[in-house]
Amino acid sequence: MAGGPVAVKAWFHSGQGSERTTITSQVAAFNASQNDVKVELVLLPEGNYNDQVKAAAASGGLPDILDFDGPFLYNYAWNRNLVALDNCISPDLKANLLASIVKQGTYADHFYGVGTFDSGLGLYTRKSVLAKNGIRIPSGPQDAWTADEFNQALKTLQGAGFKKPLDLKINYGQGEWYTYGFSPIIQSAGADLIDRHSYQSANGVLNSSAAVQSLTAFQSWFKQGFVNFNVDDTAFLKGQSAISWVGHWVYADYKKAFGDDLVILPLPNFGKGSKTGMGSWQWGITSKTKSVDAAWAFINYLLKDQQVLQMTGANGAVPATKSASAASTQFAPGGPEN
Repeated sequence: MAGGPVAVKAWFHSGQGSERTTITSQVAAFNASQNDVKVELVLLPEGNYNDQVKAAAASGGLPDILDFDGPFLYNYAWNRNLVALDNCISPDLKANLLASIVKQGTYADHFYGVGTFDSGLGLYTRKSVLAKNGIRIPSGPQDAWTADEFNQALKTLQGAGFKKPLDLKINYGQGEWYTYGFSPIIQSAGADLIDRHSYQSANGVLNSSAAVQSLTAFQSWFKQGFVNFNVDDTAFLKGQSAISWVGHWVYADYKKAFGDDLVILPLPNFGKGSKTGMGSWQWGITSKTKSVDAAWAFINYLLKDQQVLQMTGANGAVPATKSASAASTQFAPGGPEN
């Protein structure tokens, strides 16, 4: 390319070690694969990542390419920190994305962000423990345990010697985890966190009878002494708890510990079907870039099946494209995380 490659800077949250290693290798591979664009990767601490993004936006110091967690897209787009990707992404690629990825990346009918993976919750447990205690193993979301069945299973497991049979990852703290991890309880009951017509009030929604009933059931797990506060994050791995309510990111560690005895079950059905959390980190192009095409070339590279599978193989997440999911040993039909 005349004048050398276009240099673009990409910020990435410094989260899981496996993700850092993977994105670093992907940047190196992209840079080596062509001579038109050179990506400079900047790793920033995850704990105050959003604060750094806001400060950079205020000072005009945003990079060309930004990695950000799903819920922040709407504020960034509203503040015009991001450029719409509608003219970047091909119709075929957009059609290949999971519907949840498209929805997460859309604001005011424009597409602003695209992830290479999605997320999901489940009940991680052991087949041998359930079988020994006569507890039914659901085959999928369509026959998930009811709330009453789940409560009875916890009672049975407590009686079998698991003093605190349920790990809810309370050790994650009262931040995003509480919303992500437990709002599916409310939504499974047919309620919600906010009036999604106006987005101005939660009255009549979050305090509806369905929401109150489901959260009362949630509260009862604590009152009955089922919940392990899991201070050292090893309650399930050490066999102290029989069920771990958590997401895809623990799969590798749990699988290593329990092998084929590990089983992932859907969250309980509180009346309107089993629900799960979704959404994760995604990529966008900031309004400060001088080369949208160069920035998109890198994001487009990350959405190739090989790259999607490299990242999801590292973090255990759901591949963002239908073709990568079909090619994944974990998420293809019959796979352990399907």
